[in-house]
Amino acid sequence: MELKDIYENVINGQAPAVEAGVKAALASGVAADAILNQALIAAMDEVGRRFEEGDFFVPEMLIAARAMQAGLNHLKPYLAESSIKSAGKVAIGTVKGDLHDIGKNLVAMMLEGAGFEVKDLGVDVSPEAFVKAAQEGAQVVGMSALLTTTMSNMEKTIQALKDAGLRESVKVIIGGAPVTQDYANRIGADAFAPDASSATRTVRQLLGN
Repeated sequence: MELKDIYENVINGQAPAVEAGVKAALASGVAADAILNQALIAAMDEVGRRFEEGDFFVPEMLIAARAMQAGLNHLKPYLAESSIKSAGKVAIGTVKGDLHDIGKNLVAMMLEGAGFEVKDLGVDVSPEAFVKAAQEGAQVVGMSALLTTTMSNMEKTIQALKDAGLRESVKVIIGGAPVTQDYANRIGADAFAPDASSATRTVRQLLGN
């Protein structure tokens, strides 16, 4: 199977076909980094472009991201062997008191599909857990909230990063339905992303990629 077929199957959300295509490409001697960059990452970039132009919506993005993940899961051992440089380390989670995770999960999958090492901290994540992730090497901390009542924990997390002496060494990006650019400015976040596609692009910008 050619890389173009894997690319198209990711865009169309055909997870079994993507997994089979990755296996076939590896078996035929295609380099793991070529599959990652020319098929998986390229496809998710196209999915993001279509989303931003209104051709794709969240369900299509989610299905495509899951298809990409199916291929990536099989590719990971080969990527580790080839020592491919990651695009950066990102820790992501839904803030304390908030149990919503669909948007957060989609952002995590999109970031992983773009070549980032992603540590998904889950939901109901305390400021201390975000701080620990930063201490362990996360270059970007991503926080999500769906409830207006939990948004204040984004500000508390930023303060916790300051208290730990880490604020200057880590970028902070926030998002979620009630979150706005004005709120991001007010609490001192580095960036705001309204959706998963822009989150990936914004994280690349934050890290100078």
